[in-house]
Amino acid sequence: MTFIGADTGKWKITSITAVTGAEIPLAECIEVQPAHVVPINCRWALKGVAGQARYVERSERGPLDVSSPSLGRPEATTAVLIPMSKSDAWWVMTQDERRAIFEERSHHIGLSMKYLPAIARGLYHSRDLGEPFDFLAWFEFAPEYEGAFDEMLVELRSTEEWKYVDREIEIRAAR
Repeated sequence: MTFIGADTGKWKITSITAVTGAEIPLAECIEVQPAHVVPINCRWALKGVAGQARYVERSERGPLDVSSPSLGRPEATTAVLIPMSKSDAWWVMTQDERRAIFEERSHHIGLSMKYLPAIARGLYHSRDLGEPFDFLAWFEFAPEYEGAFDEMLVELRSTEEWKYVDREIEIRAAR
């Protein structure tokens, strides 16, 4: 998946905020492409792949799949792209150490579940592609759920897991 910041695109950018770390160049719109395409006239192109859910256990997988709405619903006219990277301290930990912080102590899945199905999400891995961010999180929802989305972000950003985020950009858009 490629998220392209340019002068034209399906999603009109309403704000770009550097939450933690360096900013990215301003752009007017986001175009979402399923392939890794980078047009000539873009401000940025962020690539990621939908990979396995690295920190989800089998017992969590079923409820997540059942509750998770698909992207592209007609009523979901608000979107948020959150590219983020985690610190070296996060990546030197073993998988089970990261899982303990992610869910057992930070309750990432549990916190997020209560916002489904109002908020659809897609997670794309970028770290292994040599991209500037480790993850690209894409959310879509109807405008009336923006308050719930903001509440979810506050909850997630207050967890132990977020102490390991060293770069995070919040890009809001509408169509």
